[in-house]
Amino acid sequence: MAHIFIGVGSSINRRENIRLGIQALQQAFGELRLSKVYESEAVGFKGSHFYNLVVELSSHLSIEQLIKQLKAIEIQLGRPLKALKYAPRTLDLDLLLYDDVIDNSRDLPRAEITLNAFVLKPLAELAPTLLHPVLQLSYHTLWSQYPADKQKLWKVDPPVIIESLSS
Repeated sequence: MAHIFIGVGSSINRRENIRLGIQALQQAFGELRLSKVYESEAVGFKGSHFYNLVVELSSHLSIEQLIKQLKAIEIQLGRPLKALKYAPRTLDLDLLLYDDVIDNSRDLPRAEITLNAFVLKPLAELAPTLLHPVLQLSYHTLWSQYPADKQKLWKVDPPVIIESLSS
């Protein structure tokens, strides 16, 4: 079983699409661990704020199969097949880490981890002692070194509650 972390984000009907995305991930992969949900400004374009979190799961799927499954969930929840990179999203599911795999052609570990507060903060929350495969620093350490004024990030209050995960 591979140990996997997925970044989840939405800027369109955020609360509902995050809830539906988490439900779809649970149906596909079973037990999940979730970070808190954070709100952030759009990065790379002017647009609505995003809700973001990180999901931890285990799977027997290969990297290719996993990415295909994530894309299918995104499309099922209304993301266009050929979506622009910097644009509003119904749902964005990004493979951040797949075990300790380092593969630049697949962006593993995903470069966004150290660039964006909305990825690093929830990842540090879920896996504070886990080491970044390339940098060999814990996510807690990486978060503590992240420039406080680089990106605004707010904990969603009240938290996005995924009330139907166990039903």
